[in-house]
Amino acid sequence: MGLEHSLAERSIKPFVIGRKNWLFSCSPKGAETSAVIYSIIETAKENHLKPYEYLKYILENMP
Repeated sequence: MGLEHSLAERSIKPFVIGRKNWLFSCSPKGAETSAVIYSIIETAKENHLKPYEYLKYILENMP
Protein backbone atom coordinates (compact mmCIF):
# COMPACT_ATOMS: atom_id res chain seq x y z
CA MET A 1 0.00 0.00 0.00
CA GLY A 2 2.96 2.34 0.53
CA LEU A 3 3.77 2.51 -3.18
CA GLU A 4 0.17 3.30 -4.13
CA HIS A 5 0.03 6.02 -1.48
CA SER A 6 3.26 7.58 -2.76
CA LEU A 7 1.97 7.51 -6.34
CA ALA A 8 -1.24 9.24 -5.30
CA GLU A 9 0.69 11.93 -3.41
CA ARG A 10 2.92 12.61 -6.43
CA SER A 11 -0.13 12.84 -8.67
CA ILE A 12 -1.88 15.48 -6.59
CA LYS A 13 1.19 17.60 -5.81
CA PRO A 14 0.75 19.86 -8.89
CA PHE A 15 -2.85 20.53 -7.83
CA VAL A 16 -1.71 21.60 -4.38
CA ILE A 17 0.86 23.94 -5.93
CA GLY A 18 -1.63 25.17 -8.54
CA ARG A 19 -4.28 25.87 -5.92
CA LYS A 20 -2.47 29.10 -5.01
CA ASN A 21 -2.46 30.17 -8.67
CA TRP A 22 -6.16 29.41 -9.12
CA LEU A 23 -6.96 32.04 -6.50
CA PHE A 24 -6.00 34.60 -9.13
CA SER A 25 -8.09 33.15 -11.94
CA CYS A 26 -10.39 35.76 -13.43
CA SER A 27 -13.44 33.53 -13.06
CA PRO A 28 -14.58 30.21 -11.61
CA LYS A 29 -14.69 28.81 -15.15
CA GLY A 30 -11.05 29.83 -15.67
CA ALA A 31 -10.05 28.04 -12.46
CA GLU A 32 -12.01 24.96 -13.51
CA THR A 33 -10.33 24.96 -16.93
CA SER A 34 -6.89 25.17 -15.30
CA ALA A 35 -7.76 22.21 -13.08
CA VAL A 36 -8.89 20.16 -16.09
CA ILE A 37 -5.66 20.89 -17.95
CA TYR A 38 -3.59 19.95 -14.89
CA SER A 39 -5.54 16.70 -14.66
CA ILE A 40 -4.96 15.84 -18.31
CA ILE A 41 -1.23 16.60 -18.04
CA GLU A 42 -0.80 14.55 -14.87
CA THR A 43 -2.72 11.65 -16.38
CA ALA A 44 -0.39 11.72 -19.39
CA LYS A 45 2.66 11.71 -17.12
CA GLU A 46 1.34 8.79 -15.05
CA ASN A 47 0.82 6.83 -18.27
CA HIS A 48 4.36 7.61 -19.47
CA LEU A 49 3.18 9.84 -22.30
CA LYS A 50 4.63 13.16 -23.40
CA PRO A 51 2.19 15.78 -22.04
CA TYR A 52 2.62 18.23 -24.95
CA GLU A 53 2.10 15.53 -27.57
CA TYR A 54 -0.88 14.15 -25.64
CA LEU A 55 -2.55 17.57 -25.37
CA LYS A 56 -1.85 18.28 -29.01
CA TYR A 57 -3.39 14.93 -30.02
CA ILE A 58 -6.48 15.50 -27.88
CA LEU A 59 -7.08 19.03 -29.16
CA GLU A 60 -6.55 18.09 -32.78
CA ASN A 61 -8.81 15.03 -32.61
CA MET A 62 -11.67 16.23 -30.43
CA PRO A 63 -15.05 16.22 -32.13
